[in-house]
Amino acid sequence: MNIAHDPVAASTRRRRRVGVFLAVLGVALLLTIVVAAGYGAVAIPPERVVAILAGWLGFASASETGDTDSIVLLAIRLPRVCLGLLAGAALAVAGAALQGLFRNPLADPGLIGVSSGAAVAAAAAIVLGGSAVAFLPAGSLTYLIPVAAFAGGLIITFVVYRIASRDGRTEVATLLLAGIALNAISGAGIGLLIFLSDDQQLRDLNFWLLGSLGGVTWERLLPAAPLMLVPTILLAMLWRHLNAFLLGETEALHLGFDVERTKRWIVVLAALAAGSSVALTGIIGFVGLVVPHLIRLVIGPDHRSLLPASVLLGAILLLLADLLARTIVLPAELPIGILTSLIGGPFFLWLLVRRRGMGMW
Repeated sequence: MNIAHDPVAASTRRRRRVGVFLAVLGVALLLTIVVAAGYGAVAIPPERVVAILAGWLGFASASETGDTDSIVLLAIRLPRVCLGLLAGAALAVAGAALQGLFRNPLADPGLIGVSSGAAVAAAAAIVLGGSAVAFLPAGSLTYLIPVAAFAGGLIITFVVYRIASRDGRTEVATLLLAGIALNAISGAGIGLLIFLSDDQQLRDLNFWLLGSLGGVTWERLLPAAPLMLVPTILLAMLWRHLNAFLLGETEALHLGFDVERTKRWIVVLAALAAGSSVALTGIIGFVGLVVPHLIRLVIGPDHRSLLPASVLLGAILLLLADLLARTIVLPAELPIGILTSLIGGPFFLWLLVRRRGMGMW
């Protein structure tokens, strides 16, 4: 048999290529973490970053911690890097899972209302929270906006899901249309809150809507980290179900998968992953849309490799975007949503033109 047409040899070559690609992404992520943690207004050499992190993790002497570099790194940079890593991974894997579920390469968490629901709730907290905080426990103002954003994203997703569900079945097309309608309603709500806001509230609201990793602390990150990490891991474990969905719902049912239960789990997990990310970062668009497409171009649509690769590349892209955002206009900081939209917008247009050129619509 010609080795060029041997399916076993072809499968082996593909597995080797995917393994190499994932390894390259893993190494690139480690390098990105070191660079992102060390570069900024106070520059810390890479070897110093590694030494401080090793000391912090207990792999080196305690003398590597306690000076100015270690305080900057551990108290300011590292929470920000961890947030970028978790949020980038969560947004990317949520986008990949929803694209697999809807069999639509243009789907991302924003389509089912997660981002708009979080945005309108965060806007309400910013504009109306000042009067409500007097009735809340001391120190609750720090958590008011992320908690409101997280709850808003989940509530809108639940409403969209309920509208699309009937007699125990979920209609995917209705799910998308309901998401579009509620996105429009949320946009109107945000517009009204902008109209009611004063100058400072308007500034805070615009900054939140444009997205940023700035201002995060360990106290804010640690309660939200499991809400990003656990759904990310669980979504990556659903690769068999998503591969079956690529064949169609009827085929997935014949293969033995519980289609309706899988739909519910994917929507809920994607909403948790994206909602908890948006709650801390604000609106960061296009990561969930762009990353899965970049991965498919390299290693194909198999979710067994697509999902973990999306996790790695999503984290890398968001860390690099944040690094650029906080260094390109020093001493100011550019909202990260502007950078991701500058990258994602042209890519989205290219995708539409490419699909039209291929006669797909």
